[in-house]
Amino acid sequence: MRRRPLVAMGIAVVTAAGLVAACGGDEPVPTARTATPEAESAGPAQEAGVAIPNGRVEHILDRIDQRAGELMRSTEIPGMAVAVVSDGKIVYQKGFGVRDVVSRLPVDPETVFQLASMSKPIGATVVARQVQEGVVDWDTPMREPAPWFALNDPYVSDHVTIGDLYSHRSGLPDHAGDELEDLGFDRAEILERLRLLPLGPFRDSYEYTNFGVTAAATAVADAAGTDWAELSERSLYRPLGMGATSSRYDDFLATPDRANGHVLVDGAYRRSEQGRQPDAQSPAGGVNSSVRDIARWMTMVLAGGSFEGKQVVAPEALLPAVSPQAVSVPPSAPDARAGSYGFGFNVNDSAAGRVVLSHSGAFNAGAATAFTLIPSADVGIVTLTNAAPIGVPETLNAEFADLVQFGEVRQDWWELYREAFAQIDAPTGELVDVSPPRDAAPAQPSETYTGVYGNDYYGPATVSADDAGALLLTLGPGRVTVPLRHREGDTFVFSPGGESANPGTVSQARFEGDRLWLEFYDTGGLGTFIR
Repeated sequence: MRRRPLVAMGIAVVTAAGLVAACGGDEPVPTARTATPEAESAGPAQEAGVAIPNGRVEHILDRIDQRAGELMRSTEIPGMAVAVVSDGKIVYQKGFGVRDVVSRLPVDPETVFQLASMSKPIGATVVARQVQEGVVDWDTPMREPAPWFALNDPYVSDHVTIGDLYSHRSGLPDHAGDELEDLGFDRAEILERLRLLPLGPFRDSYEYTNFGVTAAATAVADAAGTDWAELSERSLYRPLGMGATSSRYDDFLATPDRANGHVLVDGAYRRSEQGRQPDAQSPAGGVNSSVRDIARWMTMVLAGGSFEGKQVVAPEALLPAVSPQAVSVPPSAPDARAGSYGFGFNVNDSAAGRVVLSHSGAFNAGAATAFTLIPSADVGIVTLTNAAPIGVPETLNAEFADLVQFGEVRQDWWELYREAFAQIDAPTGELVDVSPPRDAAPAQPSETYTGVYGNDYYGPATVSADDAGALLLTLGPGRVTVPLRHREGDTFVFSPGGESANPGTVSQARFEGDRLWLEFYDTGGLGTFIR
């Protein structure tokens, strides 16, 4: 029933079989980089297998500019912004397309986009700053700054650390709490209900969770004596001069130069009617920023926490975040590379023998983002778009990484990512594309089904009937209401909404006496409601 985590998807694509794309264009003859004292002192574990010639990044910028334009034209997404950093400088930044298909105002490097899950690595650097200041450590048990926090196992509740939650190894199930957010629960209510979810193996499993990260970040903010948005601004955005960046949705709405989200409707992109309000999971998905600001942040990460001669984050506090902490994607064969996750960062090895840091972000309501850093080459790229995810940022970034490391694009990245996103965004539910039975048993009278059905995790589900006798299902503090369409006998179907539900998803609602089972909400077997 769940979307696969986008952060892991990149590794799955990297290890998939793909076509080798031939590349044209002249390039200087590759020569080894000039040795520096740092390079001469590097240990064997830091040696890359493929040398990068001097001047390569500057040489490929025109190709990246051309490719960005091609992706805009072929996909017809409304807007995109791209920035590249190299050797401590912003060497490329440009906007493409429009912020909104109605206003038609152009995107520029200062245009603010919603970052979605790219917020996690940014938030990890906020936490690293608190580690530097002695507020917390990565291995601080959650119970110390947040006595209120509990999970569905006393031992885990007592021992789970900030780092466990930032590396998705707490045992919480995949995307725990996301449906509660869609139903209108606030952050405090969602975090309190995480204790009701069944857990996987503690520190021996990887399941991507927005609200696990949010719980850890909230605990850090508690320890610092402030809220997360203010802590982020105080400890990171201001020191880096990221004046367009915020962790509040209201700030995004108040920004004139903002890229509104868009979705594809009948073959054309339209502005998302409701947009995406991510404040409940702000540390995991609520940052909004421009490529100019993100370029400053990438420069700081590549420099080991230093920016413009000032140490913003101590390198010893940052290093654990950009080091492997959990296996996110096990190898598919003995000679395949595994995917790893640090504290908020994807941490992987490229075919050139170089460490690559990355993260994607996506909202169904219209945001797709990604950044890629290659620390040994001191280079990085960020791509932000205002359209529902189809793989554009990941494609451009992967082609850039290939060009930097090899001088050519080695995979048909667009085809690989397009197929991967088609699978990720596919409708879910056992009855998708299944025709109703021809001789379906009739439903019972509507009063047989109406009433209030209780559930400790989701709260009450109210089944009511309209004037015509049609059933309606209402859930959550947000009073999310969907019609129940009769399928057969006591089984109905409905189309769930919200970020957790892919378009076209079909969920069963099955009545069994005083029990109501909702297929879409059956996370960990919690989808049964009692009247």
